[in-house]
Amino acid sequence: MSLLELKNVKKTYNMGKEIQVEALKGISFSIEEGSYTSIMGHSGSGKSTLLQIMGCLDRATDGDIIINGTAVKKMNDFQLAHFRNKTIGFVFQSFNLIGNLTALENIELPMIYAGVSRSERRKKAMELLKIVGLEEPEERGHHRPSQLSGGQQQRVAVARALANDPAMILADEPTGNLATNQWRIILDIFRKLNESGKTIVVVTHDPLVGNEASRIITLEDGKMIDDRIISDKAEKIVDEKR
Repeated sequence: MSLLELKNVKKTYNMGKEIQVEALKGISFSIEEGSYTSIMGHSGSGKSTLLQIMGCLDRATDGDIIINGTAVKKMNDFQLAHFRNKTIGFVFQSFNLIGNLTALENIELPMIYAGVSRSERRKKAMELLKIVGLEEPEERGHHRPSQLSGGQQQRVAVARALANDPAMILADEPTGNLATNQWRIILDIFRKLNESGKTIVVVTHDPLVGNEASRIITLEDGKMIDDRIISDKAEKIVDEKR
């Protein structure tokens, strides 16, 4: 079953008088429920723009986006924000945690917008810290981002992305700021989430990260130039010596 469908999606940026930049030039594909997909390409290929449109953080100039059977094109900004909070979890390269909030409070934030009670928020946040394998969640949960390592911050970000049990996790270069031993942990978390049925989409320029997925979509100059299913499990194994 298709969780997300893109139909001839285009994105053009107006950069000034008579200057337009075509970031996406007619992208069409679908993401199946429970799948693990990577979107790859060099800098400027359009992959981050595509993720923003898939995640309803930006609007396409043309084309249709259907998520969970809902066409998002005609939603107003309020409807889109509510839909996004309930349906999509985000993980970013720079973590995007709020510095004056504790780890637990950062995880609770999406649940506040969703109207979840305080006691339920705290209980769920503690459970999510354990799911992402954060050591001593009772202690770490009360630390602010500046008191956590990069890998720990990204695990908190993954937990926050899971807060409202979204249909899909979108991750934009989620290992870009992490040391090798830390990004390996994040990819293991994504793999386990996918094995439990969660739909994962990762944007990356790194083949070691991209090859963890079961499907690789490659962009170049705003166009989709390849769409490959990795059928051989051996192809997905990351070289542990890296």
